[in-house]
Amino acid sequence: MADRILFVDDEPAVLDGLKRLLRSEFEVDTADGAEHGLTSIRDRGPYSVVISDMRMPGMNGAQFLAQVRQNAPDTVRMLLTGYTDLSAAIAAVNEGNIFRLLTKPCEKELLVKAITTGIEQYRLITAERELLEKTLMGSIKVLTDVLSAASPETFGRSMRIARFVRHIAASFSMPSAWRFEAAATLSQLGCVTLDIDLLRKAWAGAKLSPEDQARFNAHPQVAMDLLASIPRLEPIAWMIGQQLTKEIPNEIPGMPASSAKEIVFGAKMLKLAVAFDDLRMKPLSIEDAIARLHSRRSEFEGELIDALSDIKPQATKMTLRKVSTLKLAIGMILEQEVRNKNGMLMVAKGHEITPALLIKLDNFSRAGQIDREVMALVPL
Repeated sequence: MADRILFVDDEPAVLDGLKRLLRSEFEVDTADGAEHGLTSIRDRGPYSVVISDMRMPGMNGAQFLAQVRQNAPDTVRMLLTGYTDLSAAIAAVNEGNIFRLLTKPCEKELLVKAITTGIEQYRLITAERELLEKTLMGSIKVLTDVLSAASPETFGRSMRIARFVRHIAASFSMPSAWRFEAAATLSQLGCVTLDIDLLRKAWAGAKLSPEDQARFNAHPQVAMDLLASIPRLEPIAWMIGQQLTKEIPNEIPGMPASSAKEIVFGAKMLKLAVAFDDLRMKPLSIEDAIARLHSRRSEFEGELIDALSDIKPQATKMTLRKVSTLKLAIGMILEQEVRNKNGMLMVAKGHEITPALLIKLDNFSRAGQIDREVMALVPL
Protein backbone atom coordinates (compact mmCIF):
# COMPACT_ATOMS: atom_id res chain seq x y z
CA MET A 1 0.00 0.00 0.00
CA ALA A 2 1.41 3.40 -1.02
CA ASP A 3 2.29 5.90 1.71
CA ARG A 4 -0.36 8.60 1.81
CA ILE A 5 -0.06 12.15 3.09
CA LEU A 6 -2.83 14.39 4.44
CA PHE A 7 -2.60 18.20 4.46
CA VAL A 8 -5.04 20.13 6.63
CA ASP A 9 -5.64 23.89 6.23
CA ASP A 10 -8.65 26.18 6.28
CA GLU A 11 -7.60 27.89 3.03
CA PRO A 12 -8.54 25.85 -0.08
CA ALA A 13 -6.10 27.81 -2.26
CA VAL A 14 -3.20 26.77 -0.02
CA LEU A 15 -4.28 23.13 -0.17
CA ASP A 16 -4.55 23.21 -3.96
CA GLY A 17 -1.07 24.70 -4.19
CA LEU A 18 0.44 22.03 -1.91
CA LYS A 19 -1.25 19.25 -3.87
CA ARG A 20 0.10 20.56 -7.19
CA LEU A 21 3.54 21.06 -5.66
CA LEU A 22 3.87 17.52 -4.30
CA ARG A 23 1.66 15.31 -6.49
CA SER A 24 4.65 14.04 -8.47
CA GLU A 25 6.41 13.02 -5.23
CA PHE A 26 3.64 11.65 -2.98
CA GLU A 27 0.03 10.51 -2.86
CA VAL A 28 -1.58 13.58 -1.31
CA ASP A 29 -5.05 14.11 0.21
CA THR A 30 -6.29 17.44 1.56
CA ALA A 31 -8.89 18.48 4.14
CA ASP A 32 -10.45 21.90 4.64
CA GLY A 33 -10.13 22.42 8.40
CA ALA A 34 -9.70 20.24 11.46
CA GLU A 35 -13.14 18.59 11.46
CA HIS A 36 -12.78 17.51 7.83
CA GLY A 37 -9.28 16.32 8.65
CA LEU A 38 -10.55 14.02 11.42
CA THR A 39 -13.26 12.73 9.07
CA SER A 40 -10.65 11.93 6.39
CA ILE A 41 -8.53 10.04 8.91
CA ARG A 42 -11.55 8.04 10.06
CA ASP A 43 -12.93 7.29 6.59
CA ARG A 44 -9.83 7.24 4.36
CA GLY A 45 -6.95 6.45 6.70
CA PRO A 46 -4.46 5.30 7.65
CA TYR A 47 -2.11 8.10 6.61
CA SER A 48 1.64 7.85 6.99
CA VAL A 49 2.03 11.60 7.62
CA VAL A 50 -0.47 14.33 8.54
CA ILE A 51 0.63 17.96 8.16
CA SER A 52 -1.57 20.70 9.59
CA ASP A 53 -1.54 24.48 9.53
CA MET A 54 -1.37 25.99 13.02
CA ARG A 55 -3.86 28.84 12.70
CA MET A 56 -7.33 27.46 11.93
CA PRO A 57 -10.76 28.49 13.28
CA GLY A 58 -12.43 26.33 15.91
CA MET A 59 -9.56 23.90 16.50
CA ASN A 60 -5.98 25.02 15.89
CA GLY A 61 -3.32 22.79 14.40
CA ALA A 62 -1.80 21.74 17.72
CA GLN A 63 -5.20 20.74 19.09
CA PHE A 64 -6.05 18.91 15.87
CA LEU A 65 -2.82 16.92 15.89
CA ALA A 66 -3.42 15.99 19.53
CA GLN A 67 -6.71 14.43 18.37
CA VAL A 68 -4.88 12.67 15.53
CA ARG A 69 -2.50 11.21 18.10
CA GLN A 70 -5.46 9.62 19.92
CA ASN A 71 -7.29 8.40 16.81
CA ALA A 72 -4.28 7.27 14.76
CA PRO A 73 -1.29 6.96 17.12
CA ASP A 74 1.06 5.51 14.48
CA THR A 75 0.59 8.43 12.07
CA VAL A 76 3.50 10.88 12.02
CA ARG A 77 2.30 14.42 12.77
CA MET A 78 3.82 17.71 11.55
CA LEU A 79 2.84 21.34 12.07
CA LEU A 80 3.15 24.26 9.66
CA THR A 81 3.29 27.59 11.46
CA GLY A 82 4.12 31.25 11.04
CA TYR A 83 6.52 33.06 13.34
CA THR A 84 3.66 34.70 15.28
CA ASP A 85 2.46 31.26 16.42
CA LEU A 86 5.92 29.88 17.15
CA SER A 87 5.69 29.78 20.96
CA ALA A 88 2.41 27.79 20.93
CA ALA A 89 3.82 25.45 18.29
CA ILE A 90 6.98 24.80 20.32
CA ALA A 91 4.82 24.00 23.36
CA ALA A 92 2.90 21.43 21.27
CA VAL A 93 6.18 19.82 20.17
CA ASN A 94 7.36 19.62 23.76
CA GLU A 95 4.11 17.92 24.78
CA GLY A 96 4.89 15.13 22.34
CA ASN A 97 2.09 15.77 19.87
CA ILE A 98 4.33 16.81 16.98
CA PHE A 99 7.12 14.96 15.13
CA ARG A 100 8.42 18.01 13.24
CA LEU A 101 7.76 21.76 13.18
CA LEU A 102 7.90 23.52 9.80
CA THR A 103 7.79 27.31 9.45
CA LYS A 104 6.13 29.28 6.66
CA PRO A 105 7.03 29.78 3.95
CA CYS A 106 8.44 26.27 3.52
CA GLU A 107 10.48 25.55 0.39
CA LYS A 108 9.65 22.43 -1.59
CA GLU A 109 13.03 20.79 -1.00
CA LEU A 110 12.70 21.15 2.78
CA LEU A 111 9.07 19.96 2.72
CA VAL A 112 9.89 16.89 0.62
CA LYS A 113 12.77 16.00 2.93
CA ALA A 114 10.57 16.34 6.03
CA ILE A 115 7.81 14.20 4.53
CA THR A 116 10.28 11.53 3.41
CA THR A 117 11.72 11.40 6.95
CA GLY A 118 8.19 11.17 8.34
CA ILE A 119 7.35 8.24 6.06
CA GLU A 120 10.50 6.43 7.19
CA GLN A 121 9.49 7.01 10.82
CA TYR A 122 5.97 5.70 10.12
CA ARG A 123 7.34 2.55 8.49
CA LEU A 124 9.67 2.00 11.45
CA ILE A 125 6.83 2.39 13.95
CA THR A 126 4.44 0.06 12.14
CA ALA A 127 7.10 -2.57 11.42
CA GLU A 128 8.20 -2.61 15.07
CA ARG A 129 4.62 -2.86 16.28
CA GLU A 130 3.82 -5.69 13.88
CA LEU A 131 6.93 -7.61 14.93
CA LEU A 132 6.17 -7.02 18.60
CA GLU A 133 2.57 -8.14 18.31
CA LYS A 134 3.43 -11.25 16.29
CA THR A 135 6.22 -12.20 18.72
CA LEU A 136 4.08 -11.68 21.80
CA MET A 137 1.06 -13.41 20.32
CA GLY A 138 3.30 -16.37 19.48
CA SER A 139 4.41 -16.53 23.11
CA ILE A 140 0.81 -16.26 24.27
CA LYS A 141 -0.17 -19.08 21.91
CA VAL A 142 2.45 -21.35 23.51
CA LEU A 143 1.19 -20.51 27.00
CA THR A 144 -2.43 -21.20 26.05
CA ASP A 145 -1.49 -24.52 24.45
CA VAL A 146 0.26 -25.52 27.66
CA LEU A 147 -2.82 -24.43 29.64
CA SER A 148 -5.12 -26.46 27.40
CA ALA A 149 -3.07 -29.60 28.01
CA ALA A 150 -2.50 -29.05 31.72
CA SER A 151 -6.06 -27.98 32.65
CA PRO A 152 -8.63 -28.41 29.88
CA GLU A 153 -11.54 -27.00 31.91
CA THR A 154 -9.56 -23.91 32.82
CA PHE A 155 -8.61 -23.46 29.18
CA GLY A 156 -12.26 -23.73 28.15
CA ARG A 157 -13.16 -20.97 30.60
CA SER A 158 -10.36 -18.79 29.23
CA MET A 159 -11.66 -19.21 25.69
CA ARG A 160 -15.18 -18.23 26.72
CA ILE A 161 -13.91 -15.14 28.53
CA ALA A 162 -11.79 -14.19 25.51
CA ARG A 163 -14.88 -14.45 23.29
CA PHE A 164 -16.85 -12.14 25.60
CA VAL A 165 -14.02 -9.58 25.69
CA ARG A 166 -13.75 -9.64 21.88
CA HIS A 167 -17.47 -8.98 21.64
CA ILE A 168 -17.35 -6.02 24.05
CA ALA A 169 -14.22 -4.52 22.46
CA ALA A 170 -15.82 -4.60 19.00
CA SER A 171 -18.25 -1.89 20.16
CA PHE A 172 -15.41 0.53 20.94
CA SER A 173 -12.67 1.98 18.78
CA MET A 174 -9.58 1.16 20.81
CA PRO A 175 -5.94 0.91 19.67
CA SER A 176 -3.95 -2.24 20.47
CA ALA A 177 -7.10 -4.35 20.88
CA TRP A 178 -4.89 -7.48 20.80
CA ARG A 179 -3.88 -6.68 24.38
CA PHE A 180 -7.44 -7.13 25.61
CA GLU A 181 -7.83 -10.52 23.96
CA ALA A 182 -4.42 -11.62 25.21
CA ALA A 183 -5.33 -10.64 28.78
CA ALA A 184 -8.61 -12.56 28.52
CA THR A 185 -6.92 -15.63 27.01
CA LEU A 186 -4.35 -15.77 29.82
CA SER A 187 -6.69 -14.59 32.57
CA GLN A 188 -7.04 -18.05 34.12
CA LEU A 189 -3.37 -19.00 33.92
CA GLY A 190 -3.01 -18.81 37.70
CA CYS A 191 -5.66 -21.51 38.08
CA VAL A 192 -3.11 -24.19 37.13
CA THR A 193 -1.86 -23.93 40.73
CA LEU A 194 -5.27 -25.02 42.10
CA ASP A 195 -6.91 -28.46 42.14
CA ILE A 196 -9.82 -28.95 39.77
CA ASP A 197 -12.38 -29.75 42.49
CA LEU A 198 -11.74 -26.38 44.13
CA LEU A 199 -12.05 -24.63 40.76
CA ARG A 200 -15.34 -26.35 39.93
CA LYS A 201 -16.83 -25.35 43.28
CA ALA A 202 -15.66 -21.76 42.87
CA TRP A 203 -16.93 -21.46 39.30
CA ALA A 204 -20.30 -22.92 40.32
CA GLY A 205 -20.64 -20.35 43.10
CA ALA A 206 -20.47 -22.92 45.89
CA LYS A 207 -19.55 -21.76 49.38
CA LEU A 208 -15.84 -22.28 50.04
CA SER A 209 -13.93 -22.42 53.29
CA PRO A 210 -12.06 -19.19 54.10
CA GLU A 211 -8.77 -20.90 53.22
CA ASP A 212 -10.02 -22.21 49.87
CA GLN A 213 -11.63 -18.86 49.04
CA ALA A 214 -8.35 -17.10 49.74
CA ARG A 215 -6.49 -19.56 47.51
CA PHE A 216 -8.96 -19.05 44.67
CA ASN A 217 -8.94 -15.26 45.03
CA ALA A 218 -5.15 -15.31 44.71
CA HIS A 219 -5.08 -16.84 41.21
CA PRO A 220 -5.13 -13.47 39.35
CA GLN A 221 -2.09 -12.32 41.32
CA VAL A 222 -0.33 -15.62 40.55
CA ALA A 223 -0.88 -15.10 36.81
CA MET A 224 0.13 -11.45 37.10
CA ASP A 225 3.41 -12.40 38.79
CA LEU A 226 4.12 -15.06 36.15
CA LEU A 227 3.61 -12.66 33.24
CA ALA A 228 4.99 -9.44 34.69
CA SER A 229 8.58 -10.57 34.09
CA ILE A 230 7.99 -10.93 30.31
CA PRO A 231 8.95 -7.65 28.56
CA ARG A 232 5.96 -5.80 27.01
CA LEU A 233 3.44 -8.05 28.77
CA GLU A 234 3.34 -5.87 31.89
CA PRO A 235 0.07 -4.10 30.90
CA ILE A 236 -1.56 -7.46 30.13
CA ALA A 237 -0.39 -8.83 33.48
CA TRP A 238 -1.86 -5.79 35.28
CA MET A 239 -5.26 -6.25 33.59
CA ILE A 240 -5.32 -9.91 34.63
CA GLY A 241 -4.49 -8.97 38.21
CA GLN A 242 -7.62 -6.79 38.50
CA GLN A 243 -10.27 -9.33 37.42
CA LEU A 244 -11.55 -10.07 40.95
CA THR A 245 -10.88 -6.70 42.59
CA LYS A 246 -13.83 -4.81 44.06
CA GLU A 247 -12.79 -1.52 42.45
CA ILE A 248 -10.28 -1.09 39.62
CA PRO A 249 -8.01 1.96 40.14
CA ASN A 250 -8.00 4.64 37.43
CA GLU A 251 -4.24 5.17 37.65
CA ILE A 252 -1.39 2.71 37.18
CA PRO A 253 1.89 3.46 39.00
CA GLY A 254 4.69 4.33 36.57
CA MET A 255 2.44 4.51 33.50
CA PRO A 256 1.48 7.75 31.65
CA ALA A 257 -2.18 8.72 32.05
CA SER A 258 -2.84 8.41 28.30
CA SER A 259 -1.63 4.78 28.26
CA ALA A 260 -3.18 3.90 31.62
CA LYS A 261 -6.65 4.91 30.43
CA GLU A 262 -6.64 2.19 27.76
CA ILE A 263 -5.31 -0.48 30.13
CA VAL A 264 -7.84 0.40 32.84
CA PHE A 265 -10.61 0.13 30.23
CA GLY A 266 -9.31 -3.31 29.26
CA ALA A 267 -9.27 -4.40 32.91
CA LYS A 268 -12.90 -3.34 33.28
CA MET A 269 -13.87 -5.36 30.20
CA LEU A 270 -12.07 -8.43 31.54
CA LYS A 271 -13.66 -8.12 34.97
CA LEU A 272 -17.11 -7.92 33.36
CA ALA A 273 -16.42 -10.92 31.09
CA VAL A 274 -15.31 -13.03 34.07
CA ALA A 275 -18.45 -12.09 36.03
CA PHE A 276 -20.63 -12.87 33.01
CA ASP A 277 -19.06 -16.31 32.64
CA ASP A 278 -19.62 -16.96 36.36
CA LEU A 279 -23.33 -16.22 35.92
CA ARG A 280 -23.59 -18.34 32.77
CA MET A 281 -22.05 -21.31 34.61
CA LYS A 282 -24.68 -21.26 37.40
CA PRO A 283 -26.38 -21.67 34.84
CA LEU A 284 -28.36 -18.55 33.87
CA SER A 285 -29.63 -17.55 30.45
CA ILE A 286 -27.88 -14.70 28.67
CA GLU A 287 -30.84 -12.41 29.41
CA ASP A 288 -30.88 -13.26 33.14
CA ALA A 289 -27.10 -12.92 33.40
CA ILE A 290 -27.23 -9.47 31.79
CA ALA A 291 -30.02 -8.44 34.17
CA ARG A 292 -27.90 -9.53 37.15
CA LEU A 293 -24.98 -7.47 35.85
CA HIS A 294 -27.21 -4.41 35.44
CA SER A 295 -28.12 -4.75 39.12
CA ARG A 296 -24.42 -4.42 39.96
CA ARG A 297 -23.86 -0.96 38.47
CA SER A 298 -21.47 -0.05 41.28
CA GLU A 299 -19.10 -2.73 39.94
CA PHE A 300 -19.59 -2.49 36.17
CA GLU A 301 -20.10 0.37 33.74
CA GLY A 302 -23.42 0.44 31.95
CA GLU A 303 -21.93 0.98 28.49
CA LEU A 304 -19.84 -2.17 28.85
CA ILE A 305 -22.85 -4.24 29.94
CA ASP A 306 -24.82 -2.83 27.00
CA ALA A 307 -22.03 -3.88 24.62
CA LEU A 308 -22.28 -7.44 25.94
CA SER A 309 -26.09 -7.61 25.94
CA ASP A 310 -26.48 -8.66 22.29
CA ILE A 311 -24.03 -11.57 22.41
CA LYS A 312 -25.45 -14.79 20.99
CA PRO A 313 -24.74 -18.39 22.00
CA GLN A 314 -22.15 -20.03 19.78
CA ALA A 315 -23.91 -21.92 17.04
CA THR A 316 -21.78 -24.16 14.85
CA LYS A 317 -23.25 -26.86 12.62
CA MET A 318 -21.89 -30.10 14.05
CA THR A 319 -22.89 -33.74 14.20
CA LEU A 320 -22.42 -36.24 17.04
CA ARG A 321 -20.22 -39.22 16.15
CA LYS A 322 -18.12 -41.92 17.75
CA VAL A 323 -14.53 -41.07 16.81
CA SER A 324 -11.29 -42.97 17.24
CA THR A 325 -9.00 -41.13 19.64
CA LEU A 326 -6.31 -41.49 16.97
CA LYS A 327 -8.55 -39.62 14.49
CA LEU A 328 -9.59 -36.68 16.62
CA ALA A 329 -9.01 -33.33 14.94
CA ILE A 330 -8.66 -29.70 15.99
CA GLY A 331 -12.09 -28.08 16.36
CA MET A 332 -13.99 -31.20 17.43
CA ILE A 333 -15.77 -31.01 20.80
CA LEU A 334 -15.74 -33.91 23.24
CA GLU A 335 -19.20 -35.04 24.30
CA GLN A 336 -17.98 -37.28 27.10
CA GLU A 337 -15.35 -37.27 29.81
CA VAL A 338 -12.03 -38.85 28.94
CA ARG A 339 -10.51 -40.75 31.87
CA ASN A 340 -7.39 -42.86 32.10
CA LYS A 341 -7.35 -46.52 33.21
CA ASN A 342 -7.11 -45.42 36.86
CA GLY A 343 -10.26 -43.30 36.56
CA MET A 344 -8.45 -39.96 36.62
CA LEU A 345 -10.17 -37.27 34.54
CA MET A 346 -7.97 -36.31 31.58
CA VAL A 347 -10.39 -34.08 29.68
CA ALA A 348 -13.81 -32.79 30.66
CA LYS A 349 -16.93 -33.11 28.55
CA GLY A 350 -17.49 -30.11 26.29
CA HIS A 351 -13.82 -29.37 25.71
CA GLU A 352 -12.73 -28.32 22.23
CA ILE A 353 -9.75 -30.16 20.76
CA THR A 354 -6.68 -27.90 20.55
CA PRO A 355 -3.25 -28.72 19.04
CA ALA A 356 -1.66 -29.42 22.43
CA LEU A 357 -4.61 -31.48 23.64
CA LEU A 358 -4.59 -33.47 20.40
CA ILE A 359 -0.97 -34.51 21.01
CA LYS A 360 -1.75 -35.38 24.64
CA LEU A 361 -4.72 -37.61 23.74
CA ASP A 362 -2.82 -39.24 20.89
CA ASN A 363 0.06 -40.17 23.22
CA PHE A 364 -2.27 -41.61 25.89
CA SER A 365 -4.26 -43.51 23.27
CA ARG A 366 -1.17 -45.12 21.74
CA ALA A 367 0.00 -46.09 25.25
CA GLY A 368 -3.36 -47.77 25.92
CA GLN A 369 -4.14 -45.45 28.83
CA ILE A 370 -7.52 -44.26 27.52
CA ASP A 371 -10.39 -45.75 25.52
CA ARG A 372 -9.77 -45.96 21.79
CA GLU A 373 -13.12 -44.33 20.89
CA VAL A 374 -14.98 -41.29 22.24
CA MET A 375 -18.20 -39.45 21.44
CA ALA A 376 -17.49 -36.08 19.88
CA LEU A 377 -19.20 -33.27 17.99
CA VAL A 378 -17.65 -33.10 14.54
CA PRO A 379 -17.97 -29.95 12.35
CA LEU A 380 -19.98 -30.62 9.19
